[in-house]
Amino acid sequence: MTENRLSYMGPLASAHNRPKKTLRTIAKKLPWGFIIVVGLPTLLAAIYFFLIASPRYVSEARFIVRSPAQPQMSALGVALQGVGFTSQASDAFAIHEYITSRDGLAELNRRMDVSEVLAPPGADFIARYPNPLEKRSFESMYKAFPRFVTVGYASQTGISTLRVEAFKPADAQKMADALLNEGEALVNRLNERAMDNAVADAMTRNAAAVRAAGETQAALAAFRNAQRFLDPTREANAMSQVIIGLIANLAEVEAQRDQLRIEAPQSPILPSLDRRIATLERQIAEERNKIAGSASSLAPQLGRYETLVLQNELAAKEMAAASANLTSARQEAQRQQLYLLRIAAPNLPDVASEPRRFRSILTVLLTCLLIYGIGWLVWAGVREHRQD
Repeated sequence: MTENRLSYMGPLASAHNRPKKTLRTIAKKLPWGFIIVVGLPTLLAAIYFFLIASPRYVSEARFIVRSPAQPQMSALGVALQGVGFTSQASDAFAIHEYITSRDGLAELNRRMDVSEVLAPPGADFIARYPNPLEKRSFESMYKAFPRFVTVGYASQTGISTLRVEAFKPADAQKMADALLNEGEALVNRLNERAMDNAVADAMTRNAAAVRAAGETQAALAAFRNAQRFLDPTREANAMSQVIIGLIANLAEVEAQRDQLRIEAPQSPILPSLDRRIATLERQIAEERNKIAGSASSLAPQLGRYETLVLQNELAAKEMAAASANLTSARQEAQRQQLYLLRIAAPNLPDVASEPRRFRSILTVLLTCLLIYGIGWLVWAGVREHRQD
C-alpha cells in the first residue's frame, strides 16, 4: 500500500496577502458594450416613462364620407374596394389630407389656441410642443402636428377614424370636434364648387334664353303699340267679315236693280240703286285696300306680326327647355354632393391612454437587444477573421 505524502512548500498565504481585485480589474471584466447599448437606454427610458412623461388623453371620432347617388359597384369595383381604390376612398382621403395640412392647422389655430393645447403648464419637455429640439414657429408646429393628430381609414367599411392626443381630456375632445367641423366645412365648399361647375353652362344657356325671350316679347309689344292693335290676324278676319257682308249687300242690291229693270225700266228707283251699288263697290275696294295693296295695308303688318309671334314662341320654348335643363343639372349636382356623417362623436376621455409605459420600455429593451446582438455578431465575425 502506497502512502500519501504531503510536501511542505512554505507558509500558507493569509487572506490579507491574497491579490486584491482593483476597480480597474473589475471595470475590465464588466460587459460595457451591453451596458451602454442595452442597459443605459433602457434605464433612461424607464426614468422618462415612469418619472417624467406626462399622461396624454386620446379622443377618437369616426366618420364616413358618402354621396346620395352611390353607384352600384361592379365585380371589379368590389375587388378594388379591398385595396381602397374607390371614389368614396378618394373623397375621404381628401378630408384626411386637409385635416393634417397647413391650411387645416391654420384654420384650427383660428378656432382655438393650438399652442396652449400642445404645451399646457406641467407637460413634460419631450412630449410637448415645442420640445427642446423644436422652434416656436408655425412650420415647426406643422411638423409636430402628426404627433398629436392622426387619421386612419378602413377600406372594407369606408369608415375614417380621427385620433387626437392632448394633455387634458377637454382639449383632446375640443380639438377633435374642431377638426371634424373643418372637414364638414371643406365638404360644403367642395359641394358648392361642384354645383357651380355643374350648372354653370346650364345657367349661361338659361340666361341667354331668358334674355332672348324678353327681347322678342318687347319687340312684339312695341309692334302692337305702334300699330295700335293687339292681333293683326283678328283685325284681318274682322275686315274679311266686313268685306263678305258688303259683297252680300252688293249682290242683293244688284239683284233688285236687275229685276226692276226688267219689270219697270223707267222706274225712278233705278238711279238710287245704281248709286247704292257704286257706294258698295267703293266700300269693298277700300276694305280690300286696307288688307292688301299698299305698304300701309294690313298684309305687310300681318307678315311682320306673324314673324314676331313665331320668334316669341320659339324663344319661349327655348327658355322652357333651358330652364328644364338647368333644373336637371341642379338635381344631378345635388345627387353627386358629398356628406360627412359622424358615426361616433369625439369622446371625452376619463383615463390617459398614452404613454403606454411598460410597452414603450419593453420596446426600447428589445430594440437595444437586437442592436446589441447584431453588433456582437459582427464583432465576433471580425475577430474570427483576424485570428485566421
